[in-house]
This record gives sequence, structure tokens and C-alpha cells, in this order.
Amino acid sequence: MTSMDKLNTQFQKLANYRHLSAICGWDQAAMMPDGGNEARARAMSELAVLCHETLTADEVGQWIADAEANSSTLSAEQNVELREMKRQWLQASALPSELVKAKSNAGSKCEHGWRTQRKANDWNNFAPNLKEVVKLSREEAQIRAEKTGLSPYNAMLDLYEPGMTTDKLDVIFGELKSWLPDLTKQIIEKQKSTQVQQPQGPFDTEKQAALGKTFMGILGFDFNHGRLDVSMHPFCGGVPEDVRITTRYNEDDFTSAIMGVIHETGHARYEQGLPKALSGMPSGEARSMGIHESQSLFFEMQLARNPAFVAHLVKFAKETFGRESDPAFAEANMDAIYKRVEPGYIRVDADEVTYPAHIILRYELERALIEGSIEVEDIPVIWNQKMQEYLNINTEGNYTNGCMQDIHWCDGSFGYFPSYTLGAMYAAQFMAAMRKTVDVDECIRTLKMEPIWAWLEENIWSKGSTLTTDELVIQATGEPLNPEYFKQHLIERYLNN
Repeated sequence: MTSMDKLNTQFQKLANYRHLSAICGWDQAAMMPDGGNEARARAMSELAVLCHETLTADEVGQWIADAEANSSTLSAEQNVELREMKRQWLQASALPSELVKAKSNAGSKCEHGWRTQRKANDWNNFAPNLKEVVKLSREEAQIRAEKTGLSPYNAMLDLYEPGMTTDKLDVIFGELKSWLPDLTKQIIEKQKSTQVQQPQGPFDTEKQAALGKTFMGILGFDFNHGRLDVSMHPFCGGVPEDVRITTRYNEDDFTSAIMGVIHETGHARYEQGLPKALSGMPSGEARSMGIHESQSLFFEMQLARNPAFVAHLVKFAKETFGRESDPAFAEANMDAIYKRVEPGYIRVDADEVTYPAHIILRYELERALIEGSIEVEDIPVIWNQKMQEYLNINTEGNYTNGCMQDIHWCDGSFGYFPSYTLGAMYAAQFMAAMRKTVDVDECIRTLKMEPIWAWLEENIWSKGSTLTTDELVIQATGEPLNPEYFKQHLIERYLNN
């Protein structure tokens, strides 16, 4: 066997371990009884160590070195595979197994506690768990910084968004902050003359689930390789061959849950569309979290909030809930609901205009946490200050809807949050490029969506990680990330219509 053959075998083994870890993680969030958490945490930490040791075994580094020495004999595809293998190996080999295990344990404990502590507004008992996660994440960031030459936060950011840096983000987010507040005010002022009637519940959760599955089918979700379940925090997990998406239901409001399902379906379609010939290999994985988020936001914001799509949603919702004569289900009213811009507490429920403010807040906080300029104890006060500055909302003492609302920091996913707004920008840019060759509005109006899927398949899904993020975006749209498309999308949707 050549070194590349040995690497392929090793990474396929790693993919199998990760498969098990992903399904165990989904089960922990969606199905596992509370009493199983301690044993599950131990099992998952052992599995995390096994994955880590499989990837960082001494021979893996030697095989990579040997393959690089003979790169001239490899095909272009093999050299791309080698590049992605080395990237994962470098990231993993930076960390000792003890730290991987400690972080997994701390993350499981923090996440499990968060489930009840958030509901109880119990910051005092949540903070010690988070403090341990932050301590270990700082250790990780410092180790990665020393290995890569990046700053500690940039070293974490690179895990989720390869090639992105705080210098680039500061420019992107600084530009956003220069025009977003004024645009938000203009939109809110314009919408004052539009009266919105919120549909009144109760809306049976089983019917909500049925409605969600209807639209999953319309959006091309493969139910033979995935399923929909319930969790406290909506997410997409599993593996491409077995994608698990979750949502949460509110009997008083079905409009949020259905968009949550559509959002996660975008993630799922990306996973299900990854190149099957590269299954189990690093080059066959999703490119970055920003690109991943671009797909969920493409589905939710670019497709599902199109007025033609809202018309379909209204039709199926009326039938599902028996509200054929309910004026709240009128197309114009539902369209206005999904275009409503109003600052709110909860990031996952935010409209697409105010959403970036939630992300900028978290980016600034988590960067300061990792760099050590603030401590966990400082979070509630600074969170409240920034919420008032960016959204004019007071969260003092309201931890449930404030600094405890997200799950990401529980497992040490520092560097992840910027991907959400980068994803919104990529999504707007992809739509602008798609419209040059696809009559998107007609596809939605007739629900003949195949040309849309074909464009995404050709330009995004089938590429996996064979291209860098910049290469992928340039090939798909003709230019690197250009935030102007996002700005123009918001202006067109909310001010010009």
C-alpha cells in the first residue's frame, strides 16, 4: 500500500467513528433521558479521544510527509485530498489527548446543565460550568496559536472558517455597523403603516411537524437518509447518509417552527448533496461553517421568504390547521409577518435585518473571552450593554433570553458565531449569481425547483472541500465574498417592495 492508500484507510476509519459520535450527540440532545447523561458523557469523551488518537497517530504524520515527498506522482484530486487531510491532522495534532477528553467532559456537563438552568434563569449555577469550558478553550486557543502563528482567537476561528481572520471580520462587521442601524430604523418606520395580525393558536405540534415534513419534501429532503425530531435548540446533525434535523415547537405560534425546519433543511440538503464518491474523506466534507450556513439561509431567507413561497406556505398551513377563512392566514398578512423587522431578545427568532447585530455582539464577546480581556462573570453586564447599544433591548437579570440563550459556548465552539452572518452574505451573493441563469421566481411559483437544486449541486454541494472557500465562491459567482450583495438584498426586500 502507498502512503495515500494508508491515509485513505485511516481517514475512512475516522469517518466511521465520527459517524457514531454524531448519532450519539443527536440522541443526547433529542431522545436521551436525563438519567443517561453522565454515562453518555463518559462514552462520548472516550469516543472523542479515540477519534483524536486515530487522526494524530504517529504514523499518520509520517504518511503525510511521505505522500508530500511524492506529490508529483499523485493526481490533482489526490493532492487536494492530501491538502485537506493535512489540514485536519495539523488541527488535531496540536492538542494533547488529555485536553480533548477534559474539554469533552466539561462541554457535556455544561450543555446538560444548560437545559434546565436556562429555563430557570439560573446564571449562578450555569456560570461555573461555563467558566471551566472557557478555561479549557483558552488553553486550546493558546496551543493552536503557538502551532499556527495565529492569534488565539484567529486560531479558533480558523477551525470553522478557514482563511478568515479578525482583521477581515473587523472590516466586514465594521462596515455592517456603519449602515445597518440606519437601515433598520428606515424599515421599522416604513412598516409602521402595515398592520400585522398574528395567527392565534393553539397549533397542534403534530400538525406542525406534518407541515414541516411537507415542506421538507418540497425542498427535496431525502427521508430515506434523514429524519426530523425535536430538541431544545434546533440543529442539523448526523452524517450525509443519515442526516438528523431538529426543531422546537410552540403551540401559540407555528410561523417560527416552520421556518426553523426550512432552515435546517438547507443544512441537510447540503449534507445530502456532498460528493458521494468522496464519502468519508476530508475533501468530501462541507467546506466551512460559513458555506454551511449559507445553504440554510439560502433556503430560509432567499427561498422561503420569497412572496411566491409564502403563498404556498399559506395554502398548506390553511389546510393543515383548518384555517381556510382565518384572515390572519391571508397571503399579504403572512408575507408581512415574515418581513416584519423588530428588534428582539432571541437570536434564532430574529429577522434577517436585526440578526447580524446578534452575531456581532457574540463575536465581540467571545473574542474578548478567548483573549482574556473579560471573564465569564463579566458576560451578563457586557451582554446587556451591547444589546442596548445594538438593539435597544434591556436584558438585565434576564439570563434566559439574554446570555444563556445559545448552546454554542457550552461545548467550547468559540469562533463559530461569525459564520452565521458570513453565511447570510454568501447566500445573497449565490442568489444574485443564480438569477443570471435561473428564473428563480418562476421555479418557486410553480414549485418546479429542479433548476435551483441543479445550480446548487453544480456550484456548491458537489464541490465538498475540494476547493478553498474563496475558490468556491469565485467559481460560483465570479468574485470573492462581496457584502454589498447582502446590503442590496435587504434594501430591495424591505424598502423597495
